[in-house]
Amino acid sequence: MNTKFRAALLLLLPISVLALRAAQKETPMPHHATGAFEVKLTPLDPAFKSDDNSIARYSIDKQFHGALEATSKGEMLSGAGSVKGSGGYVAIERVTGTLDGRTGTFLLQHNGTMQNGNYHLNVIVIPDSATAQLTGLQGTMEIIIKDGKHSYDLSYSFADSK
Repeated sequence: MNTKFRAALLLLLPISVLALRAAQKETPMPHHATGAFEVKLTPLDPAFKSDDNSIARYSIDKQFHGALEATSKGEMLSGAGSVKGSGGYVAIERVTGTLDGRTGTFLLQHNGTMQNGNYHLNVIVIPDSATAQLTGLQGTMEIIIKDGKHSYDLSYSFADSK
């Protein structure tokens, strides 16, 4: 092997390893927490009333089980479409408990729509909302509703603390 080529290769190898390590730190591998939850929605007085009552407001009270052992409290606004089975909702909830052995709180933000009985949900951990041992938490939550029972799949990671 050519001496100059070998010297260049020996110089580039450590740089490549450092670049790979930096890239791995920037994209942490996600963890998954799964389990069941119960939810209680209680109607609240809306900020305004309309003749068709197409907008409703609720308090949220949840109990999570599994890798996320927690309770949550929050509020939800929903709007019904003119066709049965269509509508949307937004919600914010504060989750307090333990996630895979780490305790603290974090906020979840919901955005959901339903059309003809098919729904699309987007639930995220609000950036920089986590406290205590959960500080740096980032992720998304999938809510699964099957046979009237609720479960979750939280895909998450922790941002590097600097």
